[in-house]
Amino acid sequence: MEIRTVDDHFAVAPQMQPADLAGLAAEGFVAVICNRPDGEEPGQPPLDDMRRAAEAAGLAFHHIPVSGGLFPPAAVAAFAAVRRGTPGKMLGYCRTGTRSITLDALANIRGLSASDRIANAKAAGYDLSALAERMESGG
Repeated sequence: MEIRTVDDHFAVAPQMQPADLAGLAAEGFVAVICNRPDGEEPGQPPLDDMRRAAEAAGLAFHHIPVSGGLFPPAAVAAFAAVRRGTPGKMLGYCRTGTRSITLDALANIRGLSASDRIANAKAAGYDLSALAERMESGG
């Protein structure tokens, strides 16, 4: 499992397997958020399996699916609410981690500038420069 740290309270990862979740609590994570629609592609672990594995590991589990490169305001707001309401380290995952880090950058719960959010994403291995205008406009 490849975990990419974004800040002290948030990291992202590509698709995980249920067995991967047990180790997250030992690494200090308290919650997981899945940003993939259930059944998005063949071979993807079912959402219910991921939820059960997270809960068995003592992790809160959240599901805010986005697809098609769309990040509707309701999904961004839901993501922000989960981030604000999670007292501890949280891991977001999707197919590659890009949707999760994009939602985090758009939610901007730390009030960072667009350039700082783009730099944080780049340090984690993701290029969000195409979203600069949307981030600068607050959208």
